[in-house]
Amino acid sequence: MKHSQLFIDSLIHPKKLAAYRLLPIGKVIQYTFLLITVVTVYSFGRFTAGMSVDTFDMNSLNGITEYIEDVKWVLYPVTIIMLFVFTTMLIFAQIALYAFAGLLILNVMKRRGEYRHIWRTTTFAMTWATLLSMLSDYLPINSTIISAFSVLLTVTLLIVAITKYPKQPITK
Repeated sequence: MKHSQLFIDSLIHPKKLAAYRLLPIGKVIQYTFLLITVVTVYSFGRFTAGMSVDTFDMNSLNGITEYIEDVKWVLYPVTIIMLFVFTTMLIFAQIALYAFAGLLILNVMKRRGEYRHIWRTTTFAMTWATLLSMLSDYLPINSTIISAFSVLLTVTLLIVAITKYPKQPITK
């Protein structure tokens, strides 16, 4: 299955997320790293745009401006590496926490599944929240409200996907 199809299904077909629990973990990790790369490139673009604006605004601090201009060749590669590392840690931690919450929801809804299944489903359920967090700077809404909405959206998509998981057999 292509990553573009996974991305489209993550956005507009939340019921298919349950079926993706059976994908090989390698495909899910690839998708996760594609999301991480998109977020990193976007953040780096914002950083470079901010750096060029900030350095020109500091006319009164010529020494700092000259220093930043001298070390830009080191600053950009280090920045993109650090952004990638921190974004990776953040997204994987979010997936793990959402997957743990999804495991609790799975047990409450009496559905069959394991943590690894929920982890895979959560990866795709986080697509909207990831895109929303990237675009939050352009929305005239408080970032706390956007974060709360992202959490609710991810949990809602996870619940929709969990409803498609098989039911637990009734034991006597």
